[in-house]
Amino acid sequence: MDELLTGSVIAVNGPIVKAVGLKGIGMFDIAEVGPDRLIGEVIRLAGEITIIQVYEDNTGLKPGDEVISYGRPLSVLLGPGLIANIYDGIQRPLVGISEVCGSYIRKGIKLSPLDTAKRWDFKPLVSSGTEVKEGSIVGEVQESPLVLHRVLVPPGVSGRLTRIADAGAYTIEETIFVVDTASGAFKGKLAVYWPVRKPRPNKNRKKPFVPLITGQRVIDTFFPIARGGTAAIPGGFGTGKTMTQHALAKWCNADIIVYIGCGERGNEMTDVLTDFPKLIDERNGRPLIERTVMIANTSNMPVPAREVSIYTGVTIAEYYRDMGYSVAVMADSTSRWAEALRELSSRLGDMPAEEGFPPYLGTRLAEFYERAGLVETLSGADGDITIVGAVSPPGGDFSEPVTQHTSRFVRCFWALDKTLADARHYPSISWIDSYTEYLIDIEDWWKNLDAEWLATRNEVMNILLEDHRLEQVVKLVGSDALPPSEQYILFCAEMIKNAFLQQNSFDPQDKFCSPEKQIKLLKSLLTLYKKGLERVHAGVSVKDIAALTVVSEIVRLKSEIPNQDLAKIDEYVLRLEQGLSALKPPS
Repeated sequence: MDELLTGSVIAVNGPIVKAVGLKGIGMFDIAEVGPDRLIGEVIRLAGEITIIQVYEDNTGLKPGDEVISYGRPLSVLLGPGLIANIYDGIQRPLVGISEVCGSYIRKGIKLSPLDTAKRWDFKPLVSSGTEVKEGSIVGEVQESPLVLHRVLVPPGVSGRLTRIADAGAYTIEETIFVVDTASGAFKGKLAVYWPVRKPRPNKNRKKPFVPLITGQRVIDTFFPIARGGTAAIPGGFGTGKTMTQHALAKWCNADIIVYIGCGERGNEMTDVLTDFPKLIDERNGRPLIERTVMIANTSNMPVPAREVSIYTGVTIAEYYRDMGYSVAVMADSTSRWAEALRELSSRLGDMPAEEGFPPYLGTRLAEFYERAGLVETLSGADGDITIVGAVSPPGGDFSEPVTQHTSRFVRCFWALDKTLADARHYPSISWIDSYTEYLIDIEDWWKNLDAEWLATRNEVMNILLEDHRLEQVVKLVGSDALPPSEQYILFCAEMIKNAFLQQNSFDPQDKFCSPEKQIKLLKSLLTLYKKGLERVHAGVSVKDIAALTVVSEIVRLKSEIPNQDLAKIDEYVLRLEQGLSALKPPS
């Protein structure tokens, strides 16, 4: 619908505006409110009254002000130029706005999300006369040195290609191809709009089977996630949720990163925006920003824009997924998003549920996480979206509604521990409270590297679980009251925590740990446990084992041996076995 609808404001309640006169407007349509033409979205229709949530500061808005709408849903512009860009929650380019407005966003400012003047080098891949269907790839554009942008026939369009542009430079507003459809000629451009609340279609969903390699040992080895999976990072204030997501965004093996700063503190987002352009991708030596899209919606920005920002981010992710890419979405944090939902629902007069959140909180969370997955795209290629959402439960209480609902919809739960964070043990992911349901799905992938991977992982995990049980006993009777074999379990568990679970993101060797290195480090620790336990049973004291120089070296392997020189770990294990075998019990 392109007909202009006009109405007027009758009531204003914070970001919620009631208007009348917009006959024919639909749910989720965009409306422009007041003399500043503030962007808003229709969220409820009650008879002749249209209820709109405004995404900008609406100070000064009053009854009688004009409201206009073209009857189009809230959409994002998808095309070349998204990569390396920074947007707010409704896809306004923040870099462009800062050039126009300076430090503060002016009310009502509207800039194109993509540069309309920039010319992109287009290369056609099909010829005129070809039969195309929705999702077909008709050409490509080199969007960044790391991303080849594939130009797709939009969903819902199929027919005979009557025209395709020659190779050359074009803007996003020029017609690139024309398809003769049943309803007439469709003129395709480099960029296309898509409604943010409507998932992009695909042929079918598949079961994820390839792990998302993050370089973080506690995640990849103990609580892995598959590409196309979902994970939550819950934790109280100061436990490292944002820093953990930063590490995942920096080092994971996804092709594209979509980072959504949803309601986070301005200084944290500033760190992200200043750090990312300087970071270098370890795999190709290129800046990480060349495969990243960032959405910055800080806590001092309008609440409704926070609510829509995660939909903006996941829609952009679906666009690149449809090109056949693997996309990782980092949502930080869904708790701030839920708080925005709670504030809006209270202004609408919705009946509150637990802790004031609306009764549809669980439904909205499910709708968001269900947009993840490994799919066969309309073009027949495989693409996937992995969603990692941070959760900020007040006081670190995991029983609060957002954490509880989230845990129902994700298959990976990385619980952050305040005690570990206070002890400067990072990542502060609790090996007791965390879990993953992807172990069996990705086992075959790991078996290609090491057939004993899962068995080794489970053995080491059992040592940590036994250590947790023994720690309760130690608090009552002290460690000296334990038999030597149990004392040795405590010793080995401490070595596992220091030599494997703890990781230094500032160490050039330790900040990223390859899967091959993770396996070898894990096996060296298991060797220490098994061979050492044999010596303990033979009468050697735990103190004698701990005093061995070769044993103390195991903690330094992670930072002294690079990912490319793993033969040195094999040499170390040989020396470790020899050193343990040389220990003799007292006569």
